[in-house]
Amino acid sequence: MSLLRLSSVLVLVSAIAPLAGCEQENTVDPEESAALTRPVAQFEFQGASNDTSSGASGAVSSGNRTGEEVYKTICTTCHATAVGGAPKTGDADAWAPRIATGYDTLVQSVVNGKGAMAPRGGSTDLADAEIGRAVAWLANQAGAQFTEPPVE
Repeated sequence: MSLLRLSSVLVLVSAIAPLAGCEQENTVDPEESAALTRPVAQFEFQGASNDTSSGASGAVSSGNRTGEEVYKTICTTCHATAVGGAPKTGDADAWAPRIATGYDTLVQSVVNGKGAMAPRGGSTDLADAEIGRAVAWLANQAGAQFTEPPVE
């Protein structure tokens, strides 16, 4: 009988032994923690920088871009393929209810962000006039008759 008790105690001790360190402070390497919590994906918008110099690349400075230029450098990222629920460029059915809300409402949607679209289309250097031009250009591709504000 004592052999059976001894066996039971040994089984119990071997089951509890791994738990002996439970009350110790858990230390995590900060670099390992950062690696485990970094994003798995990131969007980078072409042309969406805060650099407003025209430089050697010939880029048009912020504030002076046409609606088509803004679309090609920023908006096309999502609207060309309907990423994140964005209405696809030229899709009259997808754009009709948006166009019906009016030009000013569409501009405010871009300024403030809507759905998956970040405020200012994710490009903090967009001037309000550029947003207006891009909205007019993009909506007109789907049948709107908005007047694109002039480049000054």
